[in-house]
Amino acid sequence: MAGAVALGALLAVLYVILLAPVHAVPEPPAVLAQLKPAEKAHSVPDVAFSDAAGHRRILAQYRGRYVLLNLWATWCNPCIRELPALAGLKAALPSDRIAVLAVNVGRSDAARTASFLDRHQASDLGVYLDSDIALMRAFDAYGLPFTVLIDPEGREVARAFGPADWSAPAAIAYFKALPWKQQKTARR
Repeated sequence: MAGAVALGALLAVLYVILLAPVHAVPEPPAVLAQLKPAEKAHSVPDVAFSDAAGHRRILAQYRGRYVLLNLWATWCNPCIRELPALAGLKAALPSDRIAVLAVNVGRSDAARTASFLDRHQASDLGVYLDSDIALMRAFDAYGLPFTVLIDPEGREVARAFGPADWSAPAAIAYFKALPWKQQKTARR
């Protein structure tokens, strides 16, 4: 009898696993309580922002890997406290699978942003700018910090309003465990 119950439980678990979407994003751990999964994944807008050299970037350039897009500003205290955690997360993740993009939506230029990131132990994030706040408008972000998780197919799968402890061990484990299959795309 116990064997039949165990077999039934195993079959039920396998049934649920086999019916789950291949790229379903798991629930975030408690440390990432602000990161709320989207009810339905939807394509993200290809709004332009720029890098340190002034080159135009769009989110489609990162297809084939996850993107954690964080919008922040130098005048935003919660953003400033969050920057080192984002840098820690970026350092802990494989860059061919997950890009961590922290975009300054303030009016600072590239040199000031680089200096600011350096002073706040976040220089590894790189300099990305959106001085006309096009990303905030495109994502209907009403406050900072604002973070969006984008899947390898360019769809928003989760978003967070407010700061999070991105470099906590449970957060790092969550991002490392995201379902992913290698795709042939250019790495940027």
